[in-house]
Amino acid sequence: MAAGKFTYSLSCPLPQLDFDRIVLGHGSGGLLSKRLIDKVIRPALGEVILSEWHDGAILNTHSKLAFSSDSYVVSPVFFPGGNIGHLAIHGTVNDLAMCGAEAKYLSLSFILEEGLLLSDFWEILLSIKNACERSSVKIVTGDTKVVDGKKCDQIFISTSGIGEVHAQSDVHAKNIRAGDTIIVSGNMASHGIAVMSVRQGLEFETQVTTDSAPLHVPVKKLLDAFGSKIHFLRDPTRGGVATVLNEAALDSGLSIEIHEQNLPVLPEVNGACELLGLDPLHVANEGIFIAIVDPEIADEAMGILRNDECGIHAAIIGQVLDRQPPQVICQSLIGGRRVVPMLPGEQLPRIC
Repeated sequence: MAAGKFTYSLSCPLPQLDFDRIVLGHGSGGLLSKRLIDKVIRPALGEVILSEWHDGAILNTHSKLAFSSDSYVVSPVFFPGGNIGHLAIHGTVNDLAMCGAEAKYLSLSFILEEGLLLSDFWEILLSIKNACERSSVKIVTGDTKVVDGKKCDQIFISTSGIGEVHAQSDVHAKNIRAGDTIIVSGNMASHGIAVMSVRQGLEFETQVTTDSAPLHVPVKKLLDAFGSKIHFLRDPTRGGVATVLNEAALDSGLSIEIHEQNLPVLPEVNGACELLGLDPLHVANEGIFIAIVDPEIADEAMGILRNDECGIHAAIIGQVLDRQPPQVICQSLIGGRRVVPMLPGEQLPRIC
């Protein structure tokens, strides 16, 4: 398996049923709803569901907890390298990882459009199962609703997640110090360009695929090794790396300087960005994170990341400076300097 890439198996066949599409009755709460859950959802997800498919769950834990909630409305729902299903699981797992927490339990809710092909729903469910297994997380509760055709775009997914916070974690913008090192864990902008390639009908010599992946393992390795010397963590999803760095600068009251020559971007992704008039710093990601760390441990942290499948392409991209006003400055390849603003509006709609 290529580093950081998500794969899922379709070896579990769709059961033989007397319907092949979602109908409004599947959201009624009655017999058809029960059939959808018992004959489709539960068999597809298998052991990643704990106990009953209930409206609530009792969880046994004695640790400090982190909690996250998110919704996924990506269009198209299938894109190179995956689909909305594994994206939803990885996204919630990663939101918790950025709190220094390891996800343990998820809720999972679907809004399905009348007419959705059951075979497409089955494929999404299997990718959810595989993503849960890869992330060592259990689904403990959920819900399913069906709406009229054209009232949603095939399927929307909502999740909430609970995770146990690492005992040595203290990740917050208030901990950022002048001189800190800024690390990005992998290649930038791959997810956004993978989705855009489908929308725009773009073809590349090498297909661009989503970078979607669970990030809890490399984060745990960093926290195990360095604890509170990992000052800040954030995954640059919508708004990209530029937005995360601007938020870190504003929240810490310090400036950030990055170096264009150090930004890890695949050549085909960079070419697509130029073709579409996009800055890779503003394009969404789903399988990388930004770490701002004590400069004393930066090289060791890079070594740990590059020995993990999700961090092979990790790079040191800049540093924190005691300069005012708080902003992000990029040193270009030709030696110039430019301010990198936060994304002002919606650049790539329906990207996650």
